[in-house]
Amino acid sequence: MSRVNSGGGWAAIWYSLEKSFKAGPIEFWRRMFSKNSCKTCAYGMGGQDGGMRNEAGSFPEFCKKSVQAMAADMQPPIAEDFFDRHSVEELARLTPRELENLGRISYPIALRAGETHFRQIDWNEALDKAVGGMRRTDPRRSFFYSSGRSSNEAAFLLQLLARIYGTNNVHNCSYYCHQASGVGLGASVGSGTATVVLDDLHKADFVMLIGANPASNHPRIITELAELRKRGGKVVVVNPMRETGLDRFNIPSKPNSLLFGSKINDLYIQPSIGGDIAFLKAVLKIVVDRGKLDEEYIAQYTNGFDALRAEVAELSLEELSRLSGVSLAIIEEAARMYVEAKGAIFMWAMGITHHEHGSDNVAMIANLALARGMVGREGAGLMPIRGHSNVQGIGSVGFTPELKEGFLKRMEELYGLSVPAWKGMDSMECIHAAHNGDVDFALLMGGNFYASNPALHYAEEALSRIGTTVHVSTKLNQGHVVPRPVGDGSEVIILPTFTRDEELQTTTQESMFSYVRLSEGGMRGPKGKLRTETDIVTSIAGRLLPDGPVDFLSLKKHNDVRQVIAQVVPGYEDVGQIGETKEEFHVAGRVRHHPRFNFPDGRARFIAVETPHFDYGDRELMLMTIRSEGQFNTVVYEEHDRYRNQSSRDVIMMSGADIERLGLRDGERVTVVSETGQMENIRVSRYDVTPGSAAMYYPEANILVPTFVDNQSRTPGFKNVRVRIESHR
Repeated sequence: MSRVNSGGGWAAIWYSLEKSFKAGPIEFWRRMFSKNSCKTCAYGMGGQDGGMRNEAGSFPEFCKKSVQAMAADMQPPIAEDFFDRHSVEELARLTPRELENLGRISYPIALRAGETHFRQIDWNEALDKAVGGMRRTDPRRSFFYSSGRSSNEAAFLLQLLARIYGTNNVHNCSYYCHQASGVGLGASVGSGTATVVLDDLHKADFVMLIGANPASNHPRIITELAELRKRGGKVVVVNPMRETGLDRFNIPSKPNSLLFGSKINDLYIQPSIGGDIAFLKAVLKIVVDRGKLDEEYIAQYTNGFDALRAEVAELSLEELSRLSGVSLAIIEEAARMYVEAKGAIFMWAMGITHHEHGSDNVAMIANLALARGMVGREGAGLMPIRGHSNVQGIGSVGFTPELKEGFLKRMEELYGLSVPAWKGMDSMECIHAAHNGDVDFALLMGGNFYASNPALHYAEEALSRIGTTVHVSTKLNQGHVVPRPVGDGSEVIILPTFTRDEELQTTTQESMFSYVRLSEGGMRGPKGKLRTETDIVTSIAGRLLPDGPVDFLSLKKHNDVRQVIAQVVPGYEDVGQIGETKEEFHVAGRVRHHPRFNFPDGRARFIAVETPHFDYGDRELMLMTIRSEGQFNTVVYEEHDRYRNQSSRDVIMMSGADIERLGLRDGERVTVVSETGQMENIRVSRYDVTPGSAAMYYPEANILVPTFVDNQSRTPGFKNVRVRIESHR
């Protein structure tokens, strides 16, 4: 591949045009302009302001990710005889991209244990199978999962069904991405969401971007970083890998930037994998030693700083530099930029959360922000960069193992319920339970739960042992065809559903800024026998619980569902009338423009965290799994990664120093081995990454990731994997 020196640019424009023409340009752009929220990342755009507009009214707001998702959703349906012609064994050998490109699922299908092919079934049989699986199951031996694709309405109804059914085993995709952000922020500032709104980015003069690659995964954030620098602000990037798009980006929506490019950072810091806490503590120590704390803010609005101050006083900058992998000179420069800032925003993504100490990483970021009073005012704060468009919303409406007290009380009082008191299982616990043979029923609404897991062989075995598995999906993925039912009478059922912009009623979604949008739906779906998510959930519930405390069949209208959500979900009171008023809103109580925090005393908390220490064997590297420029979460749209100059995904990116140290050659094929698994015939690629660190593509490399989790967030360490390299020479 030809090497690129900048992200975005004309290549992104031509790519978007090519995708639109292949999908059908008139219909494609009609959908892009429609009043529906973006389907990809949680940065958010669309809704009632119109397609490709954000809440500030900026236009055009879209990126390659939104183009890729839209084009993929516009594929024609899979032919009715396809599953007769292709066995599940054949399908399991396809790559994620090949499965994505098969087209839309447009009729219910099922696969029994021992069968070789999926077979088409009608909706009555499909719903009977789902309900039968639930009736045969002790609710404690079931789980319910949702991705961030689903609407607030569908997620609320499904979690309500699960709890009336008798289980709290209700979990979502955040447990494998940003759960550590919720835990860390909850402990520090009392709320697990961003403390800022979009407008705060326009007022800040400093951003520290840690463990994130928005150039590939959230490209519109790059526009804000470039504009901040244009105003005279500073951007510090902290990432073990040198990412092309974080150095320079030709922003297609900005003519001057498109022609001449925009520099994105003022300082690029490459710590060792796992060295973030040591780096952040070093910056904090310099802030303390130079007397740059906001002592008045700390005294009036926080607790716990004295203990942190005492710890920092005992630390050696030299030792923190060694543990972080960052030189003292660079740490000093980062600290200088921070102490000169008037309004600082800290952004991070899964480079922070995907560690066994991910919650501590987040708490340490909050410590650094609180030390200078950067939380609780405009133009400053904490901003986890969430990955899926409604992952925050489904958590808000209760799709979690444990409901917040206010939510639980309101829901029980409204319906006269008694929700199970025991704590539900999180995502990893559900996999362990399934592997132990303790799960008889699972309903998965969207996503690719299988491929999202660590230790893929283990996950395959676990999911194959479930008695009845029901998927609610738009397209095929590995989660449908790799884990196959093995127990007597076990079965997989796949129910086809519409995408967000094809919904028959309005739906709502919540962005990473806690901004709730109303999507109108109404776009033409594929021909076939599809149903909406809410219709599927209410139909199952109506058959399962015809005399239950909730008349689910009366909740088929989304306006009625939103009325219930408004009564139950704290901060969501305005959603009850959004269908009529069309007035989108920020969830109450989330934004922090005043230093009052969600604790009884109203004060934020400094959290003491341990500094991780890592010792490597002579031939060991620390591996992180990453996404390419041509994928969205587990969905792979392109096999190549343009920004990293990679023509295929079967690659391990390593520093030149490590290639030489291990006696390898750039381009040679090796075996990568961890304690959990191994990958053969992997190409070595020289890349600008911190020595001792390496990177491979997710989800394929998840086979190497152990099932160890952060004890606080229960998130696996997808970016903290010890591997060794075995040469074939």
